Amino acid sequence: MIPLFDGLNTDEQSSMLDAIPLVTILIAGADGDIDHQELEWAEKVTKIRSYSYHESLRDFYLKVGETYGERLNQMLSDFPKETSARTEAISALLAKLNDILAKLDPNLARRYHKSLLSFAKHVAKASGGFLGMGSISREEEALLGLEMIHPIELDEEEATAEEEDL
Repeated sequence: MIPLFDGLNTDEQSSMLDAIPLVTILIAGADGDIDHQELEWAEKVTKIRSYSYHESLRDFYLKVGETYGERLNQMLSDFPKETSARTEAISALLAKLNDILAKLDPNLARRYHKSLLSFAKHVAKASGGFLGMGSISREEEALLGLEMIHPIELDEEEATAEEEDL
């Protein structure tokens, strides 16, 4: 059992796992062109995080990696090809994470949310710029904050505990 999933039903767990390919498609497709480099880099980041990330999320990324390629390809074929319709559909699915994250330990929920934000940035940086790395388009930049997912606010005691944990 993945500690992140404690207290969540199967659908909620699936939503959390699907967030990674959803963020990949959202960011990679923000400029209207889903670049193969972005998709490849997102898969590599997922694998790297399964062994080299905060220990509380390693098992999560390991689980994501088990079906990442399959889920990504399925989603790419299922979502609208038109950018704004695809963005709207993905944003609605990601917004469902708000109710799920509210059920989690606040520190873990906050760490998960931050991991999604940094994952989005990795995808955005995967193409463009010098030698294909480092450039973020305006369209990608507008979505990087994943505004549909609300930040997890910690009370003072939880914030102190999180600082000590890092």
